[in-house]
Amino acid sequence: MPPTDTERRLCEATARGDWDGQVAAIAGEDLYLAVPQQGQDPLPVYDDPAAGAKCIPVLTRGMLPPWQPQQFFDRVSVEELAQDWPNDKWRLAVNPGTPCAAYLAASPGHRAGWLRVRAQVGVRPGGLLVTHYGSALHGPVAQGLACGAPIAVHHSVPWNELGTAFLDHAADAQTLRDQWSVTDPATWQQRLDQLLGGQFVPAETETALRARARDAAESPALPELVTRYEERFRADGLLPADGRVVSLVALDHAHAVNLVRWGLSARLCAPPQAEQAVQQVAARAREVYGSWEEFAAGYALGRMLAFDNGWFGPQYAEAVHLHRVLTQDPSSPWRGLPFS
Repeated sequence: MPPTDTERRLCEATARGDWDGQVAAIAGEDLYLAVPQQGQDPLPVYDDPAAGAKCIPVLTRGMLPPWQPQQFFDRVSVEELAQDWPNDKWRLAVNPGTPCAAYLAASPGHRAGWLRVRAQVGVRPGGLLVTHYGSALHGPVAQGLACGAPIAVHHSVPWNELGTAFLDHAADAQTLRDQWSVTDPATWQQRLDQLLGGQFVPAETETALRARARDAAESPALPELVTRYEERFRADGLLPADGRVVSLVALDHAHAVNLVRWGLSARLCAPPQAEQAVQQVAARAREVYGSWEEFAAGYALGRMLAFDNGWFGPQYAEAVHLHRVLTQDPSSPWRGLPFS
């Protein structure tokens, strides 16, 4: 089984002998070029007997190899390859040596075709639910990764992957540095512990929500903005007609999962540590929520208070989209995995 839909489309096009279909399968996707290690040539050109030519190899997302501490990949697009191709006689080897392989001629005319298809297909949009069928689909690790699914869907990367990269090594390290002030394993662990403890959500609002969940009659007053969002959530289907948000910490739990994935990509942690951490996330979520529906509403409200602040603008529209994808798509982990 091809690991993602990208490899499935590529395999189907190759089986048909459809050159344009091969290009279309990868035209809007991120491709991955191995970063040369010290002493290696900048471009990993090799002689491929299947192509009968020299090739530059790239991998689709689903074909990235398992995590290795010193093996990195840069993202590259078909457009960038077409514009910077170094030799008209070389070919582009996509997933060489695998069942999802394709070998594309790269003459000026062929590269113009790449650009034409790229213009037709466009850049891969955000907001897509992607499953990696070779990664965790069931069990505690999958349940933990499902807590981070909203951010994976936002970036259109597989929700269930703990592997070589989230986006790529450089981008993920920059995200940790710029957004979380994480530059080493110690600060990574510190931020993870803070997220597991729900320390980034507004404390007074969180206390009021928890109190209301225990006893509505005795709970302190909630900010008006919270009740406005809850009313809108009920109207838009993010809450049932009589539903209320239990807690905001789902936002921190989702960020904790992705802090783990970014840390794995930046080589600030290793796979065993990452697996243990995402299972911790699932355990913490179960201490607070009773279902994926409660978790989803908590994530949405946490995100709105942090990024929308009552505007009901693009951030709100995206939150509604993410919620509907993850609660309604039959292939969603929030539909297929038990919460507890």
